[in-house]
Amino acid sequence: MFRRIRALTVKEFLALLKDQRSRMVVFIPPILQLLVFGYAATFDLNRIPFAVYNEDAGQAARELVARFAASPHFRPVATLRQEAEITPLVDAKRVLLVLHIGPTFSRELLGGRSGPVQVIVDGRNSNTAAILLNYVNTIVAAFDTDWQQRAGGPAALAHLETRAWFNPNLLSRWFIVPGIVGLLTLVVTTLVTALSVAREREQGTFDQLLVTPFRPGEILLGKALPGFLIGFFEASLIILIAVFWFQVPLRGSLLTLYVGLFCFVLSTVGMGLMISSLAVTQQQGLLGAFLFLVPSILLSGFATPIANMPAWVQQITYLNPMRYFLVILRGVFLQGTPFDLLVGQFWPMAIIGFVNLGLAGYLFRHRLY
Repeated sequence: MFRRIRALTVKEFLALLKDQRSRMVVFIPPILQLLVFGYAATFDLNRIPFAVYNEDAGQAARELVARFAASPHFRPVATLRQEAEITPLVDAKRVLLVLHIGPTFSRELLGGRSGPVQVIVDGRNSNTAAILLNYVNTIVAAFDTDWQQRAGGPAALAHLETRAWFNPNLLSRWFIVPGIVGLLTLVVTTLVTALSVAREREQGTFDQLLVTPFRPGEILLGKALPGFLIGFFEASLIILIAVFWFQVPLRGSLLTLYVGLFCFVLSTVGMGLMISSLAVTQQQGLLGAFLFLVPSILLSGFATPIANMPAWVQQITYLNPMRYFLVILRGVFLQGTPFDLLVGQFWPMAIIGFVNLGLAGYLFRHRLY
């Protein structure tokens, strides 16, 4: 039995590697996608174009403008002379922010009173606007503190120091790149296994398999192993790039990470084989994989928190193995979460994997006979 399964596994690898399109799917796109996502998918904002409408020639106004210009998050692109120039700049998306300082700003501060500053933000992208306003509040708060100290004002009764756990530099790349490990592993393993049986049917070699001594379960296992091994290889390669190229810390145990990877690949291979057992052509297998991949990514918490989704959608996410794997990835990478605290994420993926493989085996036997 094991000799037959090994022979079929070798045959699957040869069929996969000899096909140029299959080689491209397995090796080139995951690396390119990791590099693109790693650099392009970020919640950080840098060099935000902004304009200044400063009606005050005083020292305080000049200092506040200088703080914005010196920040790595902002890039001055225009100095305005009248209020009518603001709207065209924002409408044309030439600036995301306009800093408007009134004519009495410095005088008010020197008199010990508050000096209002108007900040006009392009709110078409609400997420960008919220992040941008946080940057503005940080700069203004630092300016206010320094000005009070120099003016000899009363010291604050309490000083608040904020320290971010697990991601002290607040780099969104540290949050996104571990998730890409799960995303690309999901895509590669699902596509490879979803096309395996369909490729046999389309090339006309499926009937030849039926007259061999292979049992349906052996054929299924022989087609699952290549996807399983490829998934482990791809995930390991992406983890190495994440750690050594993107400098994402890996604080947890590799054993914990790979136990989670085993359960995750088990579930995705089972789903891919189930799709492949139903598909007659590779095109049908590809469409079936696409129908599975898109909801899996959207409902995983990769880009948007699951807690922000409607209650009924949150219940559906419990059927999604990537939901659990993302918790494991980010926990092991950033928090160093120990094995025992992640057991609740392991067993749901294992159950989903065995159910998927069982359904795939049933559908496979049903389609055989």
